[in-house]
Amino acid sequence: MTRIIYYVASSIDGFIAGQNDDISDFAVGGKGVDKYLADLQNFKTVIMGRRTYEFGYQYGLEPGKPAYPHMEHFIFSNSMKIENLAQTVHIEKKSIDRIKEIKESAESDIYLCGGGEFAGWLLDNGLIDQLKLKLNPIILGKGIRLFGNSKTKAKWNLKGTESFDDGLKILTYDLEE
Repeated sequence: MTRIIYYVASSIDGFIAGQNDDISDFAVGGKGVDKYLADLQNFKTVIMGRRTYEFGYQYGLEPGKPAYPHMEHFIFSNSMKIENLAQTVHIEKKSIDRIKEIKESAESDIYLCGGGEFAGWLLDNGLIDQLKLKLNPIILGKGIRLFGNSKTKAKWNLKGTESFDDGLKILTYDLEE
């Protein structure tokens, strides 16, 4: 069965963005970022929450267009409305059943793109299979937490570590069963 993989940049203190959604301290280039971008090519499906999708607007993403042209997009929101959606962009109501349907029908593992609150909701419902952290050598102090406000306890098994010259590490964990 396909897996949902939360592949996300994080600070050492567990934030995926700083205050006011600031990501300026995260690595934007280098071999670690190149590895991440290459890894994204293996995904055919992406899931995300509304805030993550809308975050892309400040980087030129047009509403209704795919953030990743080669992927089928499922944006989970109970409030988002966009009139002209690309054929590969779908807005879904937050639903565990719908996540499971997408997981069962996906042609590849599913890329969970950011969103601490959305990731926390998925974690709370046992739907994240793997965590790939792009661990940046920074401390942000506050911002958006890796799993939002989730209080779920989970144990993860380290499956791999890749280190890069700029201090970035990509850590791969599988959820312990």
